[in-house]
Amino acid sequence: MFKCSGYMSPEYAMQGLFSEKSDIFSFGVLILEIVSGRKNTSFYNDEQYYLNLVGFAWKLWNDGNSMALIEPAIWDPCFRMEMLRCIHVGLLCIQETARDRPTISTVISMLNSDIVDLPFPKQPAFIERQIASNCELAQQGQIRFSICNVTLTTIYGR
Repeated sequence: MFKCSGYMSPEYAMQGLFSEKSDIFSFGVLILEIVSGRKNTSFYNDEQYYLNLVGFAWKLWNDGNSMALIEPAIWDPCFRMEMLRCIHVGLLCIQETARDRPTISTVISMLNSDIVDLPFPKQPAFIERQIASNCELAQQGQIRFSICNVTLTTIYGR
């Protein structure tokens, strides 16, 4: 998978396309950062499957353990359902395909609990670590590239 950190949506990172749904992606990452108390880019460990907060949240969601994402300093059993709803909405906002992400008005309705039944989120983008470097892939014949040598000449006047 393409390796990207931060708040950049996959369609912008890979194709340069930007829309309202790109902002929704960024907002979803922000929601997950607030709930977890961690930056999206704070997960870089060679033993971990996940590349970032997005991957970590997705793994916990699939394992049925979303509560483990919540920052202990803000954990309150009285607000358990609200916190789970924030995680759910955050995951809906970071779905890989822009058309699968909700609009901002739908996000607001979801967070206000106006929409009771939330759809199941699809897999987000940027969740797996890139295992092989481009050079390793090129040696295997999977990626072709060339190295350009450039000579620069600077002319100085007298």
